[in-house]
Amino acid sequence: MIRAFSINGNKYVSREGSISFSHFFNMAVNLTELSLPQLESLKTQLEQETEFLTSSIGQLKVVQTKYVEAKDSLSVLDKKNAGKELLVPLTSSMYVPGTLNDVEHVFVDVGTGYYVEKNVNDTREFFKRKITFLTKQMEKIQPALQEKHGMKQAVIEVMNIKIQQLQSQQASQSGTTKA
Repeated sequence: MIRAFSINGNKYVSREGSISFSHFFNMAVNLTELSLPQLESLKTQLEQETEFLTSSIGQLKVVQTKYVEAKDSLSVLDKKNAGKELLVPLTSSMYVPGTLNDVEHVFVDVGTGYYVEKNVNDTREFFKRKITFLTKQMEKIQPALQEKHGMKQAVIEVMNIKIQQLQSQQASQSGTTKA
């Protein structure tokens, strides 16, 4: 039986227990030619890469959520709220009382400790661009994550086949020594 599939241009072929994948620089590795320790090492490496990519996506989602919340918080900045009392965050857990005086301008953290004064509409667009950028970055990482997961599954499949072959060899050897 022959199975063939492709993930992001990497070709996987399964042929009667023989699985190979084409990876970096179109270099093909026949997984069935690798020993069990080599397969275990490859599986560990793929697991680490999968964990790293999953963590990266998680971190991007956290940042994206903060931008969405910041964008949503701009909705309170309208003329009817001018002069109202509010709590101003100094840290994540300490607030001080304040008054909302300017509802048309905000200071935006643009990174590495730099703040820029922008009007509300420009700020809304800034947050929208950041959210879109982060979404695109996550969409770029997702196929790589799926690819690594597919490669890991192929390695596990070959490992299981090799383990079954070893067990059947041992069983046949123990059967011949008894006879």
